[in-house]
Amino acid sequence: MEDGVTDVVGEWVNFLSRYCRRELAEIEREFPFKRSLYIDYRTLQASGRSGLRLADEVIERPGKATGDIRDALRQLTAIGEEKAGKVNVRFHHIERVTGIRDIRAYHINRFVSLKGIIRKTTEVRPRIVEAVFQCPGCGSTTTVRQGYGNFEEPEECPNPECNRRKLKLLQAKSRYVDSQKVRIQESPEGLRGGARPQTLDVEVTDDLTGAIAPGDRVVLNGIPRSRQRVNYGTKSTLFDISLECSSIEAPEREFEEVNISDEDEAEIHELSRDTGLYGKITGSIAPSIYGNTEVKEAIALQLFGGVAKDLPDGSRLRGDIHVLLVGDPGIAKSQILRYVVQISPRGVYTSGKSSTSAGLTATAVKDDFGDGSWTLEAGALVLADMGLAAVDEMDKMQKEDRSALHEAMEQQSISVAKAGITATLRSRCALLGAANPKLGRFDAFVPIAEQINMPPSLLSRFDLIFVLTDKPDHTRDTAIARHIISAHRVGELIMQKQEGPLTPAHIDLLASESTVVEPPIAPELLRKYIAYAKRHVTPLITDGAKEMLITYYLRLRDLADENKPVPVTARQLEALIRLGEASARMRLSRTVEPEDAERVIMIVDACLRQVAYDAETGTLDIDKWTTGITKKKRDIIRTIRETIKALGGDDGTAKTEEVVEILVQQGFDRDEVQENLDKMVRFGEAMQPRRGIVRLI
Repeated sequence: MEDGVTDVVGEWVNFLSRYCRRELAEIEREFPFKRSLYIDYRTLQASGRSGLRLADEVIERPGKATGDIRDALRQLTAIGEEKAGKVNVRFHHIERVTGIRDIRAYHINRFVSLKGIIRKTTEVRPRIVEAVFQCPGCGSTTTVRQGYGNFEEPEECPNPECNRRKLKLLQAKSRYVDSQKVRIQESPEGLRGGARPQTLDVEVTDDLTGAIAPGDRVVLNGIPRSRQRVNYGTKSTLFDISLECSSIEAPEREFEEVNISDEDEAEIHELSRDTGLYGKITGSIAPSIYGNTEVKEAIALQLFGGVAKDLPDGSRLRGDIHVLLVGDPGIAKSQILRYVVQISPRGVYTSGKSSTSAGLTATAVKDDFGDGSWTLEAGALVLADMGLAAVDEMDKMQKEDRSALHEAMEQQSISVAKAGITATLRSRCALLGAANPKLGRFDAFVPIAEQINMPPSLLSRFDLIFVLTDKPDHTRDTAIARHIISAHRVGELIMQKQEGPLTPAHIDLLASESTVVEPPIAPELLRKYIAYAKRHVTPLITDGAKEMLITYYLRLRDLADENKPVPVTARQLEALIRLGEASARMRLSRTVEPEDAERVIMIVDACLRQVAYDAETGTLDIDKWTTGITKKKRDIIRTIRETIKALGGDDGTAKTEEVVEILVQQGFDRDEVQENLDKMVRFGEAMQPRRGIVRLI
């Protein structure tokens, strides 16, 4: 047995001197600042037959393998004897990743690799590993190694002549190691069917501490350890599992979790050359919902997204496209949202009524996890980083909760200053919102900002706002009815098929009806296509497309004269650029061509006509969208103020009737003038000292 052990150590010596010479020299030179030896599991496997044997040993008996490597380090001249014992041995790039919910008793004390999102982290604190005790009577010392959990003390003095039981801890001579507790949660994209994501507590030590923050997507390698539960002093037969972390890998590339094989890549490139690609992608979004082609096309562009740019001056321009759907009830808004979250390579769905600002952004919580101290927990928008967040029922959200979205939408970060924790978390996600009008149904003559229970500042951050109205139309209603019944029929036939074989007539019926709800591109392929496009394609705007976008933007700006409102702000131009990039990405193109510019101009134009069209003046009015007050309304308020000032006597008062008459002569509507006067009094801009008299404040 002795020979076998030496043999293994010899094999490790050979491996380290062959593959890790540079790392060992670096550790020798920079110790203690660099004190971890990283061993690549893939290199170990590829290093011949002995390497395969050693690789199996690392997985089966990691404790023994670490001890053998330490012995091998002592034999190597590259590193000193004293340093060898203090070097951390860390393994990474383990090929097989185990799911957090798949950890069983079999995995305890073996080496595993887990993938997930960091949910919480505690502060970094020193943990004692070797406690030195001294006897106050005879002065003899003893060292006790400390594990995780309870602090262990010697029962009595090691000197047989002295039988003192209470020994004193010498803190200065004891050895400590930095320690941090982390909670990892399963990635949401791996969950289907609304399963609750499972979590696991992880012990991180020494130079790995402080490297990760809540919301980070990581791969943790380590050894699951079991610890007995103690309920009110009684030991339980149940054990809790925690992971003793060996190494942390943060995947550099986004969408790493969507594995794309060579066959998939070939299929993706073939699909990108399809002439009817745009129609196919649009048709693959919620095919069970009839029509809404414009909305589906906008959502398709949102899934691909524009390019986020980091400029030389340190500022960042967002590439994510935000879309808001406002509409009458029963238009399947929620259904679209749920479908999009499933297709997106990384999607999080949340409903407004049940979401708080802490649940959307991040919250500081105090629980048993971090020994009662405050820890930071990531919310929905942080978990959707680099993906898509769908927020349903936005109009039902509390006012203070909605304000949390402002920073997340434009700056794409979330700043937290709670309970002594000041942090900035990243939330680079596209937002797809759905809201109902205030009074249940949409009114075309009332500004959108008045109908949605949302502040104008938040509305202006959406690149596209779609108004979905439900107007009776015999032809369209017939088509919708047929579509809905076909979808239900397909569902019924599929359920019958599960219970027993279908008759030939039913098989034919299923085949013919399925075409109605079958997406042209399979959802799995579409997810991979989107992930591939976002990972590899960064389009550049061509001169032709640039000129088209500038011309369209200036045409809208030029609609403004002294009396007409300004229809477009620079934010809409940025939206046009982002949509153009997404349109090019959709066909895996490296350039944004005039055809892309044409497509997005059509979508934005349709959007502006729905949202910013002022029915009274017959012009586009962006103020109607962004502030809820049209230019005409602002003009009437200004005229009322000027009239009161002109009529005001020594004490600044004017007769209400006179003010109304003067404005009616100028062409304003009597009821509108009266309504605005009442508003001014209500909002504290004017006062009525007595009946029929008005004065400015």
